[in-house]
Amino acid sequence: MTGLLVVTAVPAEADAIRAGLTAATGSDTAVTVAPVGVGPAVAGAATARLLALAEAAGSPYRAVVSAGVAGGFAGRVAVGDTVLGTASIAADLGAESPDGFIPVDELGMPPALLGGGSVVPADPRLLAALRAALPAATAGPVLTVSTVTGTAASTEELRRRHPEAVAEAMEGYGVAVAAAQAGVPFAELRTISNPIGPRDRDAWRLREALAALTTAAPALR
Repeated sequence: MTGLLVVTAVPAEADAIRAGLTAATGSDTAVTVAPVGVGPAVAGAATARLLALAEAAGSPYRAVVSAGVAGGFAGRVAVGDTVLGTASIAADLGAESPDGFIPVDELGMPPALLGGGSVVPADPRLLAALRAALPAATAGPVLTVSTVTGTAASTEELRRRHPEAVAEAMEGYGVAVAAAQAGVPFAELRTISNPIGPRDRDAWRLREALAALTTAAPALR
């Protein structure tokens, strides 16, 4: 069995993690860090491929972590904070109705077709290890969305539907499903680059979030 697989959306996130691992150990060879693309579909497909190739080679990964920057719910986390996902939730997977959004789990489909449903909990042992290594991190559900939230109305709707959620990103659920299908433990680690709400690129602090990702990276050893 090989080490940990850490997948990010973009190369800048992967570079930030590698920098933190190398600073802590002098080498990042025990951890494979791979940028796999933006969004749940491409992230899930690419992660599944990496897991399958490792298994076919006789060296399966011991776990997979979806890592990168995220938007945070104001009042729950601040820009620059680190978040550990207790679960990854497909927040926009379902159907609209006159009475509001219906999660895919409630649409009456056979459970076997849902791939575990719209909520994938983090592996308890992996999450506990990350929480021990990052005691200042905020733990809570992380939402996966295909469209970044950019209005006050949609922000409040997400707050209403997911009162415990701390952040949103675009890949966690896809990676979580790939890990679950492969029988590999999964967790999600995020650092906050911006508050969730009306879209304002001037309020984004990507440099600070990437620096926080570098600081958190040694927990992935």
